[in-house]
Amino acid sequence: MKKCITALLFLTVCTGVSAQTRKAVFIIVDGISADALEAVNTPNLQRIAKDGKYLRAYVGGEKGGYSQTPTISAVGYNSMITGTWVNKHNVWDNDIAAPNYNYQNIFRIIEDKYPQKKTAIFSSWLDNRTKLVAEGMTEAGNIMLDYKFDGYELDTVKFPHDKSRDFMEKIDAHVAEEAANCIRKNAPDFSWVYLEYTDDMGHMYGDSPQFTRAIEKMDEKVGKIYDAIQYRQKQFKENWMIIITTDHGRDEKTGKGHGGQSARQRSSWILTNQPQVNNYAKYYYPGVVDIMPTVARFLQVPLPMAVGRESDGISLIGKVSVANPTVLKVQDKLDVTWKALDEQGTVKVWLASTNNYKTGSEDVYTLIAEVPVGKERISIPLQDKSSAIYKVVLEGKENTINRWWVEEAKK
Repeated sequence: MKKCITALLFLTVCTGVSAQTRKAVFIIVDGISADALEAVNTPNLQRIAKDGKYLRAYVGGEKGGYSQTPTISAVGYNSMITGTWVNKHNVWDNDIAAPNYNYQNIFRIIEDKYPQKKTAIFSSWLDNRTKLVAEGMTEAGNIMLDYKFDGYELDTVKFPHDKSRDFMEKIDAHVAEEAANCIRKNAPDFSWVYLEYTDDMGHMYGDSPQFTRAIEKMDEKVGKIYDAIQYRQKQFKENWMIIITTDHGRDEKTGKGHGGQSARQRSSWILTNQPQVNNYAKYYYPGVVDIMPTVARFLQVPLPMAVGRESDGISLIGKVSVANPTVLKVQDKLDVTWKALDEQGTVKVWLASTNNYKTGSEDVYTLIAEVPVGKERISIPLQDKSSAIYKVVLEGKENTINRWWVEEAKK
């Protein structure tokens, strides 16, 4: 018996697999640029940062590139839960007219791999569940969430609408209360919490005392949720991640608008209670697309190979081999570069000249080469020289990244 226990402990230490049950809570607080957040006293966010890490981040994809993404709410939400920019997930505005569900969200990935795990959503906005997560839709995997508290913006009896939009603050308070209660009692394995009121005040008043007060009220609500998480950790010895972010910043002139590509509108941030972020998180400028692979890695949910090849994000925790890929087409060659975050091992370079994944089919990737990761560059002669798109995937020991070359439309 002693030998078995010793062997189990040895395996746990060597593999880095924690014996604790892991849970994650993801919170979006709407429309707060990093400079606005940092100017306000937020004691609850600050205690989370003291436990873990606060990072400035960005939204909006690559400015001027194929992944440039509007800095609009639903667009940002979907980038976070799918780990992809708008050129893939196809949610261009708050209408959510035609999402491309081939790019799987974190709920679907979890449910497909571990159907016994419990998932939850707490949100004022019904569309987060019905259109983005797309609960019950065949084309989105036909997943069903275990706990759902949302759609309160439609309940005008309990939350009568008023011009000052104080009803939305009451809804956010209710959402946070339901989230805290459910976490304490039921402890879902993965939860998404959405709070809206800050964006409402931003639109109405811009940079103002009203906006500042909305941020302070948001902090109080997040504090209640974090209290529930700490209760679970203490009473049940569970290992919880909380990760908080915003979907877009605000315009520089008044703070009332967003949607464009100015620096402040692209400004986001990521806050987590996890102290051990990796070198990518420390030395690079993370994007909101990094949240999905971070949650998946924390929950020890492997991404399917096809999903990993399309993901635009990199985990902020754990080891990372490669980051910051670039692809330049020079005559009949692709010049591919990357940054090696771990000099050990090799990187496999894969190439596809189709984008069949977009329509639900498979792309055929060819293994071009396997080279030392520290080389940080490779030139790829093109066999198919007529394609309008080349998809390069770099598969390192610890992570996979992708970069496309897309032919610019002729003017």
